[in-house]
Amino acid sequence: MPPIQIDESTTHGDAVEFGGGRLARAPGEATVADAMVQRPKLLPSTATVLDVRDFFRDDHVHAALVVDGDRLLAVIEPDDLESDDLEAGEDGPARAMGTLLGRTVAPYADLWTIWRWMTSNGRRRMAVIEDGRCVGLLCLKRSGRGFCSDAGVRARALAR
Repeated sequence: MPPIQIDESTTHGDAVEFGGGRLARAPGEATVADAMVQRPKLLPSTATVLDVRDFFRDDHVHAALVVDGDRLLAVIEPDDLESDDLEAGEDGPARAMGTLLGRTVAPYADLWTIWRWMTSNGRRRMAVIEDGRCVGLLCLKRSGRGFCSDAGVRARALAR
């Protein structure tokens, strides 16, 4: 993936915004748990490839989290569905299309370090897991300078 283009009009120096205008300017100032969306949209283990395609119709959705109860099975990104080798077709299990490798982070991980890694690797979403359980979603804003919040996600849903 290409590096995320940081929108300089939203720059706070060399800092990342998380939750209500708070800023992290260096390692150790915040954790992933401080910035994650605590109630991300989830898909059940029975979701099909077609279900995921429908899920991605919302242009704010960049990752589909497939769970069995609270256990994360797979993180699917839109590019995963562009594969020519969709063996099971549209009715096949969605979880087979995704992976956890490089798409998960622990809630206690350092937010500054993860933000730098995400921006340099073109990653906008990472599932937050603890002991295999999905506990949230870290959502980097399009600007690359901050993270989505539960309040922002709720406000966008109400505006529809």
